[in-house]
Amino acid sequence: MKRFLFKTLCLLAVAAIVPYASFAQNKKPVPVILDTDIGPDYDDAGAMALLHAFADKGEAKILATIASNKYPRIAAVLDVINTYFNRPDLPVAVPKSSGVDIGVWQKWDSVITEKYPHSIKSNDDVLSATELYRKILAAQPDKSVVIVTIGFLTNMADLLGSGPDQYSPLSGNELVKKKVKQLVCMAARFDKEMGKFKEFNVVRDSVASIITFGNWPGPVYFSGFEIGKKIFTGLPLINSNITNSPVKDIFSISIPKGGEEDKNGRMSWDQTAVLIAVRGWQKYYTLQPGRMICNADGSNLWDAKGKGHFYIKEKMPAKEVEKLINQLMMHQPSAITSVK
Repeated sequence: MKRFLFKTLCLLAVAAIVPYASFAQNKKPVPVILDTDIGPDYDDAGAMALLHAFADKGEAKILATIASNKYPRIAAVLDVINTYFNRPDLPVAVPKSSGVDIGVWQKWDSVITEKYPHSIKSNDDVLSATELYRKILAAQPDKSVVIVTIGFLTNMADLLGSGPDQYSPLSGNELVKKKVKQLVCMAARFDKEMGKFKEFNVVRDSVASIITFGNWPGPVYFSGFEIGKKIFTGLPLINSNITNSPVKDIFSISIPKGGEEDKNGRMSWDQTAVLIAVRGWQKYYTLQPGRMICNADGSNLWDAKGKGHFYIKEKMPAKEVEKLINQLMMHQPSAITSVK
């Protein structure tokens, strides 16, 4: 009798485990649009490497890489990295009317656009950010798309304010509400410096930040400045035997120019946003619910009684997240080319 009960319990345990294992194996890739200001900082290049790594692993489906920065070479830079990862047909767009124009502080953009293949030569070769967002979102299933912003909120504000067009009869706000599952932002700060600190992505287009965070019709998840500040990446990549990699070149050029601040690697804000956008926050962080308040000067506060916003708090030690991000940043291109 005891043996019978033992076998029965074992079978029940297996039955309980199998559906979970099957679910994990059959989990669909997360449809992602990456919105980046790549240029003034270079952790964006690391974030793009992570996203392509996740796509090659079947965890993400990249719908587009869109710039929130207007500097003249940005579309070509995005195309270089996408082409390197065997996704030369990924749609790219830039803000064409409003927006911030900040160049590449470490001057690596001319190096990689001269060294590596790409078909997009200038910003004139691509659609406006608003048009591409509306085109892509209109074609996606309802409540399916994750947008990750690792730069200014310019495109989000412009999208919310857009009107009906050839892609959709909906307003921008209605289109976002229907199609976007969540917005994940590397933005703001939620530690003891909150209210005094003006985080770069928020303050450089503070008007767009206020519009976005005050009107986004769905959940918003924040990876704040304090999260990436503790995570240093890039040294394993630049000391590796990887050759002919634009991501490695960007970090190899930029880290030495960072001096004392970058001696242990670059602080990695943007990679954490991509990490939680694709894999979720549960393993790495805890969530604080409430609502982010964006002040006119670009600083931010937090309303703990508010709803719809969340910021992440450390759960897994920063050094462990750092190790994971460093490993993902060294991912090499898949042999299979993805198409639109």
